Amino acid sequence: QVRLVEFGGGLVQPGGSLRLSCVASGMDISQFAVGWYRQSPEKQRQLVAEITSDGHFFYGESVEGRFFMSRDITKSTVYLQMNNLRFEDTDVYFCNARRETPPYGTPYWGQGTQVTVSS
Repeated sequence: QVRLVEFGGGLVQPGGSLRLSCVASGMDISQFAVGWYRQSPEKQRQLVAEITSDGHFFYGESVEGRFFMSRDITKSTVYLQMNNLRFEDTDVYFCNARRETPPYGTPYWGQGTQVTVSS
């Protein structure tokens, strides 16, 4: 059974940093594109960053240069290092894993972790 569990959310002041972790079980993360999404109430879930199965990174425009993803295949974990956090980064952050080749199946989601940027 595939499971994604996020860790590392919390309260941070503007300009501060947090590192989120997503631990995967029941799957090989090197065979999936794994990404971080965020969502606040009444808004659509938005892709923040993603690493493809072959190790290419994508970053959303609003976080490029501030957020950085990494992957430790031996620990089945992906990380999102968030620097220079802003008020508008406040959201629930979700880990996502999706297949990149057919059959695509249903993407997997974690339960989310709250990030709050506040002074």
